[in-house]
Amino acid sequence: MNPHPDIHTLCRRCRRPLWRLLCAGWAGLLVAATPAQADSPAQILAAYSASAGTPAAATRGQQFFNAPHGRDWQCASCHGAVPVQAGKHAATAKPIAALAPAANSQRFSDPAKVEKWFRRNCNDVVG
Repeated sequence: MNPHPDIHTLCRRCRRPLWRLLCAGWAGLLVAATPAQADSPAQILAAYSASAGTPAAATRGQQFFNAPHGRDWQCASCHGAVPVQAGKHAATAKPIAALAPAANSQRFSDPAKVEKWFRRNCNDVVG
């Protein structure tokens, strides 16, 4: 049973904005713990929120991050349930640095990298 049937309906209808909407939610969770000097993650979050047409919500992001969405994996499968800790890739066991900017200042600092990894990882998780 899918806990978010409306998410998949939206996905079939408008595809790319869906992953931006979903990622804006969980990015909100991560950016909420970002140090004040890190303007770039906040700017990236603002762009995703504007594209989605809705503000990011940390609770919605946390639910999305830890729930399966049409594939066997969830974001937490590789990044771990706690984004301020390191994770490892579910298939290759390659180490993955902490996802939260509060724990890893390199996260969400380059918009091109953010787009690349959201596109790739959301394909693995959402489909």
